[in-house]
Amino acid sequence: MPDNVTSLFRSTAAHSPSMAALTRESDGAGPVDFCIPCNPYFPTPAMFEEMAARLRDIITYYPSSADTITAELCGLLQLPPQCVAMGNGSTELITWIDHLLVRESLAVPVPTFGRWTDQPMETGKRVDMFPLQESSGFALDLAQYAEFIRARGTRVAVICNPNNPDGGFLHKHAVVQFMDAMADLDLVVIDESFLEFADAENEPSVVQEAMLRPNVIVLRSLGKNFGLHGIRFGYLVANPALAGRVRSMLPKWNLNSFAEHVVFMLKEHGAEYAQSLHQVRRDRMDMSGQLSSLPGLTVYPSQGNFLFVRLPVGAEGTVVRDRLLTEHRILVRECGNKIGSSSRFLRLVVRPQVDVRRLVTGLEQVLYGTSRRGAAVPEQATGTAYSSGTAAVDRLVTQTNGAGTRGLAQAAGAGMPLPAVASAPAVGPGGGMPVPAAAGLPQPEPQPVPQEAPRPQPAPQPVPQPVPVPQPAPQPVSVPQPQQLPQPAAYPEPAPPPAPAAPPLAPAAAFASPAPAPAPAPMQVPPATGPTPPGVPARGGLTAAQVRGTDGLSMAPATGWPGAQSWPDAAGMGQAAG
Repeated sequence: MPDNVTSLFRSTAAHSPSMAALTRESDGAGPVDFCIPCNPYFPTPAMFEEMAARLRDIITYYPSSADTITAELCGLLQLPPQCVAMGNGSTELITWIDHLLVRESLAVPVPTFGRWTDQPMETGKRVDMFPLQESSGFALDLAQYAEFIRARGTRVAVICNPNNPDGGFLHKHAVVQFMDAMADLDLVVIDESFLEFADAENEPSVVQEAMLRPNVIVLRSLGKNFGLHGIRFGYLVANPALAGRVRSMLPKWNLNSFAEHVVFMLKEHGAEYAQSLHQVRRDRMDMSGQLSSLPGLTVYPSQGNFLFVRLPVGAEGTVVRDRLLTEHRILVRECGNKIGSSSRFLRLVVRPQVDVRRLVTGLEQVLYGTSRRGAAVPEQATGTAYSSGTAAVDRLVTQTNGAGTRGLAQAAGAGMPLPAVASAPAVGPGGGMPVPAAAGLPQPEPQPVPQEAPRPQPAPQPVPQPVPVPQPAPQPVSVPQPQQLPQPAAYPEPAPPPAPAAPPLAPAAAFASPAPAPAPAPMQVPPATGPTPPGVPARGGLTAAQVRGTDGLSMAPATGWPGAQSWPDAAGMGQAAG
């Protein structure tokens, strides 16, 4: 594959170039795809042959109305049609959710699917980004996230379960508890686009709970699960009023004839679909083991059909991506343009073992120098100071959380503790995610620490005692001078809060399935205190400009990844697929 094909990546903002574009720029044969997260085992070859035989009719005639196709899908999933809206891909539904239901602000953990950050900003909304910490394996702590939402005064909350790109998973009882704690928000969205591939729980979906709540939407994908991204179809589940509001705005023929044909085929191929999910889960375990054996490569736990990996110290993801493509015809997803990530991370789609062996061989040659062009990792690793999500943050920093965040980045650091060295959690032995020793790679010699390293110690600097700043509760917050911020004035060190009045919500136990033992302690959510002014960090939260290299939030310990033997159907509810 010619070197100039990698120039296609330079023209993309938040995504990779399409497979069609890569194929056109090469010699006509596409690469082995570890980038597009779809099911490699479904549809079956027989299903593709059937579609090929009917291709002329499929592309010649109009499809049925969306109501007809939705009714067929709901019959398969045992869902009431009035609670479902089908779209031309989940991104169409995200667009309508933003236009119809997001009034002023939206909170989302990062890194995540790019449309959840970009779409609201394109329509002038404030996006409050909650950074997932590398030192905690990118696990989402829902209690910390809830506190962040309250402090920012956000009106819409999004959770992706499993999350893209890291595959982090939240158990159903925890998601239901969060939904009820956020019942006073305008909207809570649970994006379950990759939940079909999870095996940590028998019935992980919250679609049934969403239909009973006034402000919850569950978003689900069909293209990813069925291995048919090009058809563009997905659906949402909500109470009849919410679902009907979105459905009323969709065009009558927003679903194409291919989508209709596949939906009507599914009832005859439920067994093959279930087997395909089972095989993806087995491949995920095998692929994780093979990648974990590579020196210096860190593989994070995933419940999606992809794995999030951190490259060895010194490796640059764009170099690794381009060389895998040009030298080995392997396409991978480099994550430097995802907010909250960096080019040290790749997202690798789960594929059959024969393809994984080819990937491992390519990575060995590119990373460790067994190819003619040498290694992508320097022999002497001098540290891990890399910018986390720099490209993506710089792209959006002037559009996020109000104007002037670039100038406030340093002053905003006083709102919460930041590490002295941003890279410390990446390799710290106590950080929860140690980097395995790279066999064959010389370990870095101790380097003299620059004099600015002990900067956080205030003792050597005889600075006059700062004048206490009164707390102007409802008044607009003015931009303070950096030297006046040795201690946060507007957001002091949190004292034990008075017992917050519990919001007048129905208890989660009234709707949720029985929680697995031992049951977690109830989520403590602070009372809403009103929105934080744009560009000013909330207590316990960050602006977008602070996303890179932070380690200010302590996460709850992970709950483990049990290997359940059963799997959900297309609705995630354990119904018979055939």
